[in-house]
Amino acid sequence: MPGCSSDDHDISNGTSKRKSEEEGHGTKKKKRKSKTEKSSKMNGSLSKRRHSISKPARDPRDDPSPVRPSKDETETRSPSPVIDFDGLSRPSAGTRERKSETTEQAAARLDKLSGAVRTILECLGEDPNREGLLGTPERYAKAMLFFTKGYQENVRDIVNDAIFHEGHNELVIVKDIEVFSLCEHHLVPFTGKMHIGYIPDRDVIGISKLPRIADMFSRRLQIQERLTKDVAHAVMEVLKPQGVAVVMESSHLCMVMRGVEKTSSTTITSCVLGCIEKREKTRNEFFSLVGLNRR
Repeated sequence: MPGCSSDDHDISNGTSKRKSEEEGHGTKKKKRKSKTEKSSKMNGSLSKRRHSISKPARDPRDDPSPVRPSKDETETRSPSPVIDFDGLSRPSAGTRERKSETTEQAAARLDKLSGAVRTILECLGEDPNREGLLGTPERYAKAMLFFTKGYQENVRDIVNDAIFHEGHNELVIVKDIEVFSLCEHHLVPFTGKMHIGYIPDRDVIGISKLPRIADMFSRRLQIQERLTKDVAHAVMEVLKPQGVAVVMESSHLCMVMRGVEKTSSTTITSCVLGCIEKREKTRNEFFSLVGLNRR
């Protein structure tokens, strides 16, 4: 075979170099294209994402469902969180039954409660038939119905339109109202004093009505925190003043007779609404007048 000359080698080397350079340029172009395609895709996706933020959710199930009050609330509740349209406070079905019961139904309720007390005495190891306990079931049943008579009372009947237009707009306080209630956790008493104050919006309420409202809410199974709020919201509802403040100090027998057994401890709760809540100066004036700031 004839040998190849040096010129042929140079030509072949030159063409191979050109091919490799062209291939290199081609791969670079492909890389650039792929980069631009990726960037355009990313930009497109980002723009789509940004655009979708301002749009509503694609799936209607992603939208929050509107809050709709139940039929019972719309039919029986007033704007107050405490008082119903009929003047009862946080009534249950049993409360309404007790308020509207006949004489025969009241006697049947008393007999049922007396039987339950007799069962309690037997469970304690006592003899309900011994002389000292013969009348105890009925006596205790009547006492419990008295302790919880607040369930049957109506705020509107208590106030009885004793609201008067006087143009007064300064603090009115009734302090040291004695309060007796039953702790709903152990059914033992807690006792203390309540201070009720309000700033009228021209109308004032008969001052005896404030202790009566406190009695109504305390004569039921309670906790002190809720009792304080119930009284404040009730005064706000019936009088529509500029502001209301209620403070209660009490001793709980569930802490004295059992549990930690601390005989000298007291519990203080407060609830302030309206302008008294918003104005620190007015709030401090109320606390000072009822004696809290001097402790």
